[in-house]
Formats: sequence, C-alpha cells, structure tokens
Amino acid sequence: MSANIEGSRPALTPALTGAELARWYWTLAELSALAREMGLSAGGGKVAVTARLAAALDGMPPAPAPSPAPTARRGGRQLAAPVDGATVIPPGQRSSQVLREFFVREIGPAFHFDAFMREYVAQGTGRTLAEAVAHWHATRAQAAQPQEVAAQFEFNRFLRDWHARHPDGARTEALAAWRAHRARPRD
Repeated sequence: MSANIEGSRPALTPALTGAELARWYWTLAELSALAREMGLSAGGGKVAVTARLAAALDGMPPAPAPSPAPTARRGGRQLAAPVDGATVIPPGQRSSQVLREFFVREIGPAFHFDAFMREYVAQGTGRTLAEAVAHWHATRAQAAQPQEVAAQFEFNRFLRDWHARHPDGARTEALAAWRAHRARPRD
C-alpha cells in the first residue's frame, strides 16, 4: 500500500505497510485484533505487538512469540489487621487495604500508594512498617517532582503536557485535543 497522502488515518488492515502502521496511533486492542486476524501472536505489550505487526506487514519473518508472563507471586499470606510499626512485611505482600489503613493512621489522610511505596512494599520483605513510614517521609520531595510517564502511557503523557500548556482547560477540551492528536500521523 502506498503512503497515505491525504494525512487521514487509514483503516488498520493487513494491506498496510510497516512504515504506515508506525505513522499512526493505534490502541493495543486495535493492534491485537489485527495480529490475531493475521495469525500472529497478540501477546506482549503495545511495543512488542507493533514491532511484530510491522515486520509481518513488510514481509519479514515473525519475531519470536513473547515468553509467557510470569505467574503472580503468591509469596505467602498477606498481612491481616491488626498491624503496627513493628509488623514485618512478608514475602509477596501487596499494597493492601490493611496497609492503606495503617499508613493513613500513621501518616495522615495525604497517604496514597505511589510508585515509591508500591515498590517499597513489593521489595520490602523483612522490613518493618515503621521503616515503610520513614520511607514515605524520605521520598516526598522526590515524589513531588514530575515523574517521567513511560512511552506506553501515551494518553497520560499527552494529557499531562496538554494541561501544562492549558492550565484552565476543561477535560472535554483535553479529550477533543487527544482525539485530534491521535488522528494525525506521527511524522
């Protein structure tokens, strides 16, 4: 298929080229549907599915299928109330409601499970909840800094950037801008 000269988003079909596929924004659901239609693995993240499709559309041999996702760790029992600062985080502990209630009680209503706390709990086997509270306080300055939004979260990245440019903009305006953005080619 030749390049889309008009600049309007083409239909997502096996007639596209890999380059044309890469020019446009597609959701993972759209890409996965095309992969299944073409008999390709739809497994993996958006980047992997896009690469697999682009190769197939350009007549290249398919990339190896992704290895199966690791099964969820069932590391043991989750903490149950009551917990206190001396409670030790067990293997496989999740950011649970029991922990949330403890942290809100100790830290206050501003507590929330951000990336720093989710990672601390997940990697905190053997540490105490008092150490987790200290970690919360120690990471607040870093947590207040703008965090990089990973490439696979293009919608979130777009909205953050749009709201930075339009601080008084309404959500409906931001969503309309997103629809216009994703309808344009990337080049």
